[in-house]
Amino acid sequence: MSTGCPHNAGRNSSGFSRRDFLLGAGASVGAASVISTPLAEAQPADTDADPFLENARVPFDGPHQAGIATPAQALLRVVAFQLFSNNDRESVRRLMKLWTEDARRLCRGQAPLGSLEPEMINKPANLTITCGFGARLFDIIGAADQRPSWLGPLPAFERDALDPRWGEADMVLQICSDDPLTLAFASRRMQLAALDFAQVSWVQEGFLNANGALKPDETPRNLFGQIDGTVNPHTKDEYDDYIWIDSEQDAPSWAHGGSCMVVRRISMDLDDWERLDRTSREVALGRALDTGAPLTGEREHDDADFDATDELGLPVIDPRSHMALAAPPADKPKQRLRRRAYNFDDPPQPGSPRTSDSGLVFVCFQQNPLRQFVEIQKRLDAGDRLNEWNTHIGSAVFIVPPGTSEDGPEHFWGQSLLET
Repeated sequence: MSTGCPHNAGRNSSGFSRRDFLLGAGASVGAASVISTPLAEAQPADTDADPFLENARVPFDGPHQAGIATPAQALLRVVAFQLFSNNDRESVRRLMKLWTEDARRLCRGQAPLGSLEPEMINKPANLTITCGFGARLFDIIGAADQRPSWLGPLPAFERDALDPRWGEADMVLQICSDDPLTLAFASRRMQLAALDFAQVSWVQEGFLNANGALKPDETPRNLFGQIDGTVNPHTKDEYDDYIWIDSEQDAPSWAHGGSCMVVRRISMDLDDWERLDRTSREVALGRALDTGAPLTGEREHDDADFDATDELGLPVIDPRSHMALAAPPADKPKQRLRRRAYNFDDPPQPGSPRTSDSGLVFVCFQQNPLRQFVEIQKRLDAGDRLNEWNTHIGSAVFIVPPGTSEDGPEHFWGQSLLET
């Protein structure tokens, strides 16, 4: 993939680019026209009285970036970028200012400066845009000493079949919404804003249930029929303990309030899975398919009894079930993640015997992937019964900077890093 930057990329025939407009006189217009909103935790608006998502907006600014604690929207697009070789700290700072301002406006239902289509975004439908940095970005900006020690490719797992086209990148945007038109427009505007700085490395898209199809706090399902995300953190204390980077973590001070984002692309063999009877599927999962309850319980959030045996003396929950191996050991309770996994269901690859190309865009957040995701995945890689139908084919790790405040010290993404 080329790393050269065309001299006139993103410019019209007159030689005047949107970048010139935004970084020049137009910037003052934008500052005056942005509507101020109070800082808040990233939570979607109450839409009970608004079935058409007319006023469904997630606050952009806050101590943490939106799109992490935010309840999962119906649609996901993850866009990874490779910076051009002529970038430096100053150009990356300009991009972050531009991206943050555009994202702030889009999430408020306002078109970015220079856009002639405000009607495309006046109903953002719970739009969130979350930004992360890859390992190479720190070399580009001359701040290798500010890179967390865990940021980079994950250790190899024996069962991985990683395709480099879904691999590491310099920057990432996680864009989520409950409306496909909004998602497409916001993605397009963010990509256009980066034209002079970077090129797209890959795009991964996913879906969950449509907005309103699930009850509030109901856990969505993946394409195996599995209720996926039962053990996610739910309280502020849990997010503080497992998700948000703080002074006790192996990360520099600029990252405090941020998180680590791992993106794994997982291929699911639905054809073979669907040959299993229902009981065998539940044994492999360790949970009932209908309720999501542990096989020793009745409700989704019941505690599992991994010591329980049946009338033959066999474990009720198979020790090699997905649930048993994913559960954090009693002596390491911090091995928990914020899962935001989305389904993908593409046409089969040419020549493939499968009827579809399906799986998960498995996005998860944590304080430190080596202590959380990697430890969990080691157990799953070694013995998970689901391995017969699951293959990890993509992997990338990013650090997500803390949230922003329109008038505060963190006005744009990564300001504390880029202005030190």
